[in-house]
Amino acid sequence: MTVASQMLDTYPKDLGGVDRAKLQACIDACVECAQACTACADACLSEGMVAELTKCIRTNLDCADICETTGRVLSRHTGYDANVTRSVLEACAAACKACGDECAQHAEMHEHCRICAESCRRCEAACRDLIATLG
Repeated sequence: MTVASQMLDTYPKDLGGVDRAKLQACIDACVECAQACTACADACLSEGMVAELTKCIRTNLDCADICETTGRVLSRHTGYDANVTRSVLEACAAACKACGDECAQHAEMHEHCRICAESCRRCEAACRDLIATLG
């Protein structure tokens, strides 16, 4: 059981029809992806060919920020606005796709990029799964 799951279980009111399992999975994926992207950017900075990884680093940092923000927005339920949530999820899915695509280009040479790309793919899928359930 994750902390996100525990917190959702303790929320005193109804979540407004949001699928609790998909919400929890998306929060967890966002937190994981933010960490993976931050670590990948840092690992890229330690590579000898750092100049060739500039776009990857930038994409990692953008994705990490967007995932972190998305996880925080999804963790708040009071005064819930489905349109804002949907927009944030769409932005997160787009950032994860871009970062996953960029990291995948370096995955054969850099294991940290492979791991990050996989995390980005999981987060993108979790965002799209949650979007599909929003009213």
